[in-house]
Amino acid sequence: MVSLRSSQQQLRKRRDIVEEALEDFVQEKMASAQAPAMALAREVLLAGGKRYRPVLTMLAFESAGGEEISKVIDLALAAELIHTATLVHDDIYDFSKTRRGKPTLHASHGLAHGIIGGDYLFVLGFGLGGKYEAKIVEKMANTCANIASGELLQHEHIGNLATTPEDYYSIIDGKTAGPFATACACAAIVAGASDEVVKSLEEFGWEVGRAFQLVDDLLDLTGDENMGKPKGGDVHEGKMTLPIIHALTMLHGVEREQLADVLQNFSDDRWNELVSLLSTAGSFEYSEQLIENHVNRALLQLKLLPQSNARKLMEEVAKRSRSRKK
Repeated sequence: MVSLRSSQQQLRKRRDIVEEALEDFVQEKMASAQAPAMALAREVLLAGGKRYRPVLTMLAFESAGGEEISKVIDLALAAELIHTATLVHDDIYDFSKTRRGKPTLHASHGLAHGIIGGDYLFVLGFGLGGKYEAKIVEKMANTCANIASGELLQHEHIGNLATTPEDYYSIIDGKTAGPFATACACAAIVAGASDEVVKSLEEFGWEVGRAFQLVDDLLDLTGDENMGKPKGGDVHEGKMTLPIIHALTMLHGVEREQLADVLQNFSDDRWNELVSLLSTAGSFEYSEQLIENHVNRALLQLKLLPQSNARKLMEEVAKRSRSRKK
């Protein structure tokens, strides 16, 4: 049995492996003709973070029977590079000035440099992933295409009070859950796992990714600004997150009209009004229950794998997603 303290140490050890590999990768590019582009990209790439995606990539590889971490480290870095690229571009789409308390890339260097920095990170990530077999490259290509589709779908639903839960899940599956699923599945393929194990780890990634996004939605409404972007950022941007979609469905009459007015004419002085309406609708509890459901489904997928230390650590990551900080 892996104790809590032991699991924290082991997860930290894997995160340290990722950090060291990232720093080596950055230094390699800084010593090349790509130095100007990497000088931009490294500002966000080395800005910190939990490194959940590359850590889960390594753990999926190990839980699928992989032994030499060196075989999967490029895939793990690819997952982080692509994720960071999406953050850079998201900040541009959302006109965000800060991330994790620091200026965003485009806020510091201008729009053109922000776009170039994000593009560069995407190319680097796909380049590392392209070292693997065709099946993995195809999965990564489809995932990156779905990220773009999810982003477009989200923008189509900005401020759309008729957005459905199905619309919401299509968005987050493209932007968030899909990359988690692909990282876990590809890691299992690198490990030489059976199709059944690959599928189980892929499903684990889908469920954990959905839980992660739902937690983000709740943090935007209930967390403090030290957890990432400023509280209420999604509301200001008109994003239709699940707590809001749920409240629009559950409230009726005057309360439904009041919520619509708050969302369409939102300002910080209406924050308490919004939270009160969401509470009345039971939207916080509803979202928390969905998070619990997704985490439990993820854990169920892991039960199909042999008992191992890596599997225990994946269980710990899934459980942590319930109350993680951005």
